[in-house]
Amino acid sequence: MDGEELTEQETALYDRQIRVWGVDAQRRLSKAHILVSGMKGTVVEFCKNIVLAGIGSLTINDDRPVTEEVLSANFLIPPVESLYGGKSLAELCCDALKEFNPMVRVSVERGDLSSFDGEFYDKFDVVVLSCCSVAYKKLVNEKCRKSSKRIAFYTVNCRDSCGEIFVDLQNYTYSKQTKQKNQLKDMIEVDDPEDLGDPLTAEERGEVHSSALNITKKLDETTECRLQYPSFEEAIAVPWKSLPRRVCKLYFAMRVIERYEIVEGRKTGETLVADLSGVLKLKQEICEAHSLSESHIPDSLLKRLVTSTREFPPVCAILGGILGQEVIKAISGKGDPLKNFFFFDAMDGKGIIEDISHANTGT
Repeated sequence: MDGEELTEQETALYDRQIRVWGVDAQRRLSKAHILVSGMKGTVVEFCKNIVLAGIGSLTINDDRPVTEEVLSANFLIPPVESLYGGKSLAELCCDALKEFNPMVRVSVERGDLSSFDGEFYDKFDVVVLSCCSVAYKKLVNEKCRKSSKRIAFYTVNCRDSCGEIFVDLQNYTYSKQTKQKNQLKDMIEVDDPEDLGDPLTAEERGEVHSSALNITKKLDETTECRLQYPSFEEAIAVPWKSLPRRVCKLYFAMRVIERYEIVEGRKTGETLVADLSGVLKLKQEICEAHSLSESHIPDSLLKRLVTSTREFPPVCAILGGILGQEVIKAISGKGDPLKNFFFFDAMDGKGIIEDISHANTGT
């Protein structure tokens, strides 16, 4: 992503955001290549955000046809069946995304991404997966980790009014600005007003204030930080009894539903309200195996997650915005990244970050 400068056209088009995160960050974005699989509502919001931000290219993958469920949260698909022309979800979304920003290359990749070799993934800087199985996530995540370069890996899942984002940045180094105001105070603070001699004129006070502002700017420091991320497989394998007591209940609920789909041979999202009794029974078994109180996974929460598996558009917008923000951080190397799960529940309006890893639990 290094070595090439922004064109005059790019500089003019992205002027406002360059003022926010700088020329270097925008240059990195313009050279970034992102792969997305699973064109559900949350991912569509994410794609819109990063295309508008000015990434280099976006490759999307989803061979499914348009269904009524898809139309409920995917604003890129026109509700006119005659316009589909036998196109897949990815192809229809591709046509719409190109109109958001003609300077971004948007293309479609057909096929099962889990069957592609490592060389295919080497072309990308970021990989985002949605609406796929646990096995699929593990396999693609592993291929990203085996690449000769660091590939940022994300998964996102939205069920009704709840959502989850997982992040794996592997060994990640980033920078952030820190203020040194205490040092400034020590440099200019005077205990006795008489130490200043004669009273200052208004002009002299202005000069002192100006000098103080300049010193503050000079004392701003860029700190280099490092984080070690676990893979998706490592993260969900952390024993529940070793996690802090106040871990978000959504984390456990999502794992129960994933496990139910594996046991029953279901596709992602096929667990419905008719399966609630089986889900609750499995929850009891898993809690016993992990020595975890069943109160950590309320029956009411599981019921909500299986009663309506469709995405809730307002939640899609929130999760898509958060995911876009995190990807921009990962590409630019600026700002504290999310580590390593983010949960959102529209019932209480809270967004919660959880660090689920062996290093964090002390095991």
